[in-house]
Amino acid sequence: MCLSATGYIQVRAYESNAQIPIEDVAITITATDGTAIAMRVTDRNGKIRPIPIPVPDKSESLSPNPPERPYTVVNLYARKNGYEQIESENLQVFADTTTNQNLLMIPLAEFPEQWGRTEIFNTPPQNL
Repeated sequence: MCLSATGYIQVRAYESNAQIPIEDVAITITATDGTAIAMRVTDRNGKIRPIPIPVPDKSESLSPNPPERPYTVVNLYARKNGYEQIESENLQVFADTTTNQNLLMIPLAEFPEQWGRTEIFNTPPQNL
């Protein structure tokens, strides 16, 4: 598969239904084999700069049932002391598109019995 285009992943971390931004959340993006692609820390708005990801050309996603998947799969890890850890697995990034990942961070003080818990989200493959 030729990765000749670029897609982006954007993250926004917040807490509560009021969506209060969380600063200093450590974000790690990895390939599915665990190789680190990028590491960022959220700003005071709970966001990071979009991360460019090498992806297949957009033309590979224009026909149904392509021979190879027309997107790149990555994993995302979010960590901040005092909050539940988050893992988002199999995120799909397409050419010329920004994949937005909103992270609802849960303060550990709300659930002290779960301090070692990690919330894992798995994105199923696209039905193309």
